[in-house]
Amino acid sequence: MKASVVREMTTQEIAEQLEEEKLSYSKMKMAHAISPLENPILLRNKRKDIARLASELRSRQIKGEQ
Repeated sequence: MKASVVREMTTQEIAEQLEEEKLSYSKMKMAHAISPLENPILLRNKRKDIARLASELRSRQIKGEQ
């Protein structure tokens, strides 16, 4: 997921997507611990997507406070 796509989403969509990504990441992490994933780079990409969503959500919260 690119940052430009995240910026186009509404705040509510970002919050929902963030929760879904976190849940998906935890499931992938557990599956990787049990038996290695075919492509472990997916874990890194998922973490980066979560960070992008969280950063955009936080920046919108900061803009709203000012």
